[in-house]
Amino acid sequence: MECCSLVRTLVHRYCAGEEDWVDSRTVYVGHREPPPGAEAYIPQRYPDNRIVSSKYTFWNFVPKNLFEQFRRVANFYFLIIFLVQLIIDTPTSPVTSGLPLFFVITVTAIKQGYEDWLRHKADNAMNQCPVHFVQHGRLVRKQSRKLRVGDIVLVKEDETFPCDLIFLSSSRADGTCHVTTASLDGESSHKTHYAVQDTKGFHSEEDIDSLHATIECEQPQPDLYKFVGRINVYNDQNDPVVRPLGSENLLLRGATLKNTEKIFGVAIYTGMETKMALNYQSKSQKRSAVEKSMNTFLIVYLCILISKALVNTVLKYVWQSTPFQDEPWYSRKTEAERQRSLFLRAFTDFLAFMVLFNYIIPVSMYVTVEMQKFLGSYFITWDNEMFDEELGEGPLVNTSDLNEELGQVEYVFTDKTGTLTENNMEFRECCVEGRVCAPHAVCNGQALPDASATDMIDASPGASGREREELFFRALCLCHTIQVKDDEEVDGPQKSPDSGKRSAYISSSPDEVALVEGIQRFGFTYLRLKDNYMELLNRDNDVERFELLEILSFDSVRRRMSVIVKSAAGEIYLFCKGADSSIFPRVIEGKVDQIRSRVERNAVEGLRTLCVAYKRLVPEEYEGICKLLQAARVALQDRDKKLAEVYEQIETDLVLLGATAVEDRLQEKAADTIEALQKAGIKVWVLTGDKMETAAATCYACKLFRRNTQLLEVTTKRLEEHSLHDVLFELSKTVLRCSASLTRDNFSGLSADMQDYGLIIDGAALSLIMKPREDGSSSNYRELFLDICRNCSAVLCCRMAPLQKAQIVKLIKFSKEHPITLAIGDGANDVSMILEAHVGIGVIGKEGRQAARNSDYAIPKFKHLKKMLLVHGHFYYIRISELVQYFFYKNVCFIFPQFLYQFFCGFSQQTLYDTAYLTLYNISFTSLPILLYSLMEQHVAMDTLKRDPALYRDIAKNALLRWRAFIYWTLLGLFDALVFFFGAYFMFENTTVTSNGQVFGNWTFGTLVFTVMVFTVTLKLALDTHYWTWINHFVIWGSLLFYVVFSLLWGGVVWPFLSYQRMYYVFIQLLSSGPAWLAIVLLVTVSLLPDVLKKVLCRQLWPSAIERVQTSRFVSGLPLGSHPLAPL
Repeated sequence: MECCSLVRTLVHRYCAGEEDWVDSRTVYVGHREPPPGAEAYIPQRYPDNRIVSSKYTFWNFVPKNLFEQFRRVANFYFLIIFLVQLIIDTPTSPVTSGLPLFFVITVTAIKQGYEDWLRHKADNAMNQCPVHFVQHGRLVRKQSRKLRVGDIVLVKEDETFPCDLIFLSSSRADGTCHVTTASLDGESSHKTHYAVQDTKGFHSEEDIDSLHATIECEQPQPDLYKFVGRINVYNDQNDPVVRPLGSENLLLRGATLKNTEKIFGVAIYTGMETKMALNYQSKSQKRSAVEKSMNTFLIVYLCILISKALVNTVLKYVWQSTPFQDEPWYSRKTEAERQRSLFLRAFTDFLAFMVLFNYIIPVSMYVTVEMQKFLGSYFITWDNEMFDEELGEGPLVNTSDLNEELGQVEYVFTDKTGTLTENNMEFRECCVEGRVCAPHAVCNGQALPDASATDMIDASPGASGREREELFFRALCLCHTIQVKDDEEVDGPQKSPDSGKRSAYISSSPDEVALVEGIQRFGFTYLRLKDNYMELLNRDNDVERFELLEILSFDSVRRRMSVIVKSAAGEIYLFCKGADSSIFPRVIEGKVDQIRSRVERNAVEGLRTLCVAYKRLVPEEYEGICKLLQAARVALQDRDKKLAEVYEQIETDLVLLGATAVEDRLQEKAADTIEALQKAGIKVWVLTGDKMETAAATCYACKLFRRNTQLLEVTTKRLEEHSLHDVLFELSKTVLRCSASLTRDNFSGLSADMQDYGLIIDGAALSLIMKPREDGSSSNYRELFLDICRNCSAVLCCRMAPLQKAQIVKLIKFSKEHPITLAIGDGANDVSMILEAHVGIGVIGKEGRQAARNSDYAIPKFKHLKKMLLVHGHFYYIRISELVQYFFYKNVCFIFPQFLYQFFCGFSQQTLYDTAYLTLYNISFTSLPILLYSLMEQHVAMDTLKRDPALYRDIAKNALLRWRAFIYWTLLGLFDALVFFFGAYFMFENTTVTSNGQVFGNWTFGTLVFTVMVFTVTLKLALDTHYWTWINHFVIWGSLLFYVVFSLLWGGVVWPFLSYQRMYYVFIQLLSSGPAWLAIVLLVTVSLLPDVLKKVLCRQLWPSAIERVQTSRFVSGLPLGSHPLAPL
């Protein structure tokens, strides 16, 4: 018998045509085998409940960390150089490359090791917390890590769920529980979950332990809001009762039980298979434009390095080809050296020169850049001006890798609802049967608390009209998913329905709360849902009860929701509420034209509109609907698709009742922010799912569109009259003709003497544009569409699905100009575009925190975007640009004299500088001043940047890291290196410079060059510093003092750990010479002179906007910058 059951199960599981069972799992509740004759018992192995968020173990930390660090090109390059120094006879000690590399690797390893140790501690605390299991009818307490799939778990109030559970029963009579998911998605509101219908009566450990059931569900996947499964409950009958399972039955690990004494649940996903663990996966890495420029410059310098090594190698053998030059009398070669291959000797010399010049590639630059980004990000989080008192939160930095990208944004893509608007809905009016009804006491959109009557704008209705009107209000009272918040007690009394407090209702949609509160003014009040009955108070203060039969939930594709209810008289109604575009095509009766006219008028005013319809169902029709819904709900594969098809069949032949209008106010200073962004040269696009009229009204209100803006439309309505080809070419001619006759201001498009264009496109039209042509052309209409967009000052994309928002961002992102894009939104539907854009910003809003969790930065309000870009982004870019260029400059100054020195030492690979100087130049002598500069510099005051957004244009398109700037810094480094070397060379050639008549030796010469160089590059940074604090003074002058003190100690003390000390007394002897002091002062002055002259001439003849502001503030006696912590 068991063999037959097993065969039957396997045939059913693997040969069923409807569903692919490979992607599902079977969980045996309480590890109890199904009854004999039922499904065969097939044990499966699942991971335990151990959470591992750490990256390393004690055994693999060293090899794994080293492997990851040496995947970076710069680290790997220096490792190769270090190995070459160890293998062959090179002019410099392996310490000169090995010590900086060891320092960088060690610091990074310690940082990553410490972070991982903290993760280990957190994992252990989580894995060892106690959990209550039901075992043999009693409670057993064990550690969380020992929990297995199939275990029945007891969770008490305020405890966190230890794994992903199917909700079996609750201490609440109605089989519900409330949870908060703040640790998962940041939403602090209570969410209601429902126990399985057939198990919600099991309240004791003995009852729950007697449960015979199996659960079939999908394999683990990371979507927090999606779950598909079914439960087979075995009673006395042979056939099990099959119930569908959805996300409303799933309790996620990390969520917390609230307002419920206890619940029982069965573990279905444990450990690293829980949805919380699957969401640990990091987002794809974004790289800034500065980082890309830095890598390009590194390649250029690597080519320079190879060229210098090749030139020196060739010249060495050319020089040695002269008789007696190869073997001078004092350095004869051995027989083995004479017989070595010429190629091998040349290759060895080439490697030796590579080692000698390798310091032109600055390994410490990577560490400095990482520290600058990490420490600099705190200036955003500490900014008190960006702290929101209402939310009690400030900005968040989820990644510091893109700080400087905030200063390079060219396109901003913003959501509308909750981002530009407050997502704080106010009920304005409703239109019933063509009659407009509005609360009579409305002041600036606020209904007064003592208002209960209504103003009927049109004539009073007849008897049938009054019946439809009451049906409309009942539909709004019933067609929603609102929960009435309990008053402290679990099942205690409700708040007074007449209190009018918003806190009485809880819903994931602010629209629903606004509608249910709004219709209280018309005498209908929703009370509660109890025992599957919805209660409402009508105009006569009588309580009406409707049995809730089905909920056809809302989704962004259907754009509507429905409920099926049964009245006390036994009548069955389907009430449907949704967007006009999804309701009107399904209506067969009602005053469609009047209601459509009112909806369009309200949309033009910027109000959010919904239409309400209904139909009566006979019992036979309802039974058919139940069968269709049950079949779709128990499907494990394509459940959403099958449910959508059933919903389409059900929601037809509706009778239109009316429409509602809700106002969503603009956020504070949203218009000012958009205006400032446009003046800064940033193009702003609005991407929304709202209808065109509503979105366009919002765009006018926030000054995205202006009165003189000529709107161009690429919408479904227009495409019904003309082909897409004709529409796009007509618009292209219009905008290109204007741009040809007038030179358009590419930045703002706000000129008064020219035509200003705004483009409106909807989702359907965008789909046609993105669709390839029939002839297979890859370019299709995208380039034409982009040409039109480039000549429009603003673009509105309405009726957009979430993926279409990402498509728009991607289209601009990969256009031929490759502009830097920023996407900002507050809801889960904005996550796709936030992840797609170069910089993603989430608004901490009322639609949950999915956007904030998936973004690179999060801000409380849209208005904070202005300071984020125009101030913080501007400063970040200026600082890191100087850091990168300065690092390359000071390394050219450092290594080019070494290259020149080879011409005077027979290309013998003799070093110009001492080993200690080679090692410490980038680590100690010159690193701290530039790090502090990159954190503190303010070339213009913050208030100036906010007041004059046009200054943002001076740094647009990576202006400070273009080839012109890079070549200038490189040439400046070459000039300074020539001055250092030949200035010292000619000044002391064949002269006695010490008091006893001694001539300087090569180490003294090298030390003089090095001293001039350290002072020059440090003072060059001092000249570039506009904003001085005591910290700047301390670090800059302290670095120079440290160099002098170190040199005195290094050459003035006999160090026992050194086998020889070639620098002994060299620095002291150098400073005891008057000509040496003169040389230092003179050479430093000559080196700095060209840069000073260039700055003066450029400021006088070709000043930039920033330089003009600096000059005006200097003339006025105002400081250039403000204290960096002033607004914090």
